[in-house]
Amino acid sequence: MGFFDHLHKKGTNPIKAQPVQIRKEVLPPSKQPVRPLHRPNARDAPRPTTVQNLKRDSALLLKPRPSNKRSSPFQQRLVSDSEGSGDEALKERSSKRIRPDPSLEPDENRRVRSHKAYSDEDGGIFPMVHAADVVSLDTSIKFVPVFEASINRAEIYLQYPSASQKEKYYLVKPQYGIDDFEAVEDIIQVMHGVAKHYLPPIERAAFTNESSGYPQRLSRAVKRQSEGELRVVISEWNGKLESLRRSGTISTILDEYKSLDPSLVERILTQTYSRTVSPRVKSLREYENGTDNVYGELLPNFLSNILKKDTQMKSDQVFVDLGSGVGNVVLQAALEIGCESWGCEMMKNACDLAELQQKEFEARCRLWGLAVGKIYLERGDFLVNRAITKALHRADVVLVNNQAFTPQLNEALTSLFLDLKEGCRIVSLKSFVPAGHKISARNLNSPYNVLDVKQKQYFSGCVSWTNAPGTYYVSRKDTSRIKAHAELLQ
Repeated sequence: MGFFDHLHKKGTNPIKAQPVQIRKEVLPPSKQPVRPLHRPNARDAPRPTTVQNLKRDSALLLKPRPSNKRSSPFQQRLVSDSEGSGDEALKERSSKRIRPDPSLEPDENRRVRSHKAYSDEDGGIFPMVHAADVVSLDTSIKFVPVFEASINRAEIYLQYPSASQKEKYYLVKPQYGIDDFEAVEDIIQVMHGVAKHYLPPIERAAFTNESSGYPQRLSRAVKRQSEGELRVVISEWNGKLESLRRSGTISTILDEYKSLDPSLVERILTQTYSRTVSPRVKSLREYENGTDNVYGELLPNFLSNILKKDTQMKSDQVFVDLGSGVGNVVLQAALEIGCESWGCEMMKNACDLAELQQKEFEARCRLWGLAVGKIYLERGDFLVNRAITKALHRADVVLVNNQAFTPQLNEALTSLFLDLKEGCRIVSLKSFVPAGHKISARNLNSPYNVLDVKQKQYFSGCVSWTNAPGTYYVSRKDTSRIKAHAELLQ
């Protein structure tokens, strides 16, 4: 999935369906603002997040804008320095996330822990893009040592919760700006993620203690310019995490989960994106406005709401994304839901990046010790791709970000949906049913008649191309509507 500015032409608006046929459901805002992890806010100071990546990348690809601030493809920090650090920042981020809906039924078949990742059967060695590699991916960015006394790039190795290999980091930082990849900040975010999601309360409190917690000690070591102190912290962290894994503490925690917290999902997606797509985003310049080859991204918390609330997906179901871009949504569905997840994209460079993301994503999930659903990324036209056609026959949820699709393509998709199974849900940014359409004797065979459509509203910060709110549509294939009308005509 994708990330571009201004997909609408000026003066145009999304289709607004008439209430006769489309039930309009305006979702009340949560007490906690619906805010994706990466959402930028024009009223706040710039926040170096993945979605800033998406919006900045969009500007590079479509409408470059002059700026005095140096732009960079690397952004993986979750909050700016002005937002605080340590426990306070973690609490603030947590309070602003969408809380799990207790009314949703748990997925009893969901298995969160990857058993392979917690075994020593293959030594836990596999290809991945280390944080140290990120420093070398873009030669236009100059990195300098975190510790001024260091002459060469100092390296460290960080343990993740699984039995897999450690990740290699260079202790460097970007010389200019705050938007580039920062090794220490990435390590701190890993520590917060592990403490929050992998440890029992007592251990969690010790790991994040305001004075003696690992992230706090790491930050102090940097402020004191003490490389030796930082190395002691990392060594203690690695040893403690290894001990908790071997004792079975981490496995016990993960085995209790029937779902993953969105913040952990977003952390893994952020790491994957910053190590694969960001350094190569300029290769997507082929995307052109006014064609079917322009797309925008649904941001992580918006997609999470779609998967868990609007469609209530389960791990034994099938998800298909038509026009999957660099693969973000396909990967998120596979991790957050654990379902079989398909995507299809026809732009070569986007497909290449999607495949890079898939490989790195699977490596990242193994580092974090998490099980994911099977992922299938197809190249080509989804209207004629045979593998996608077969997947659509089994699909439970189909996502079509058709915000910038041409009318001809939307019409072709409507006919394609006739082959979906009964009850399959289609989520789209534009309705596939024309405004004011009614079932009648003259149009009884129209493909529009099999779709029962609900119009919903998303709020600001849900899509990459604008901060403004908008509408989206959840359609369900329901052939009983035609049968009921036919019976009335008899």
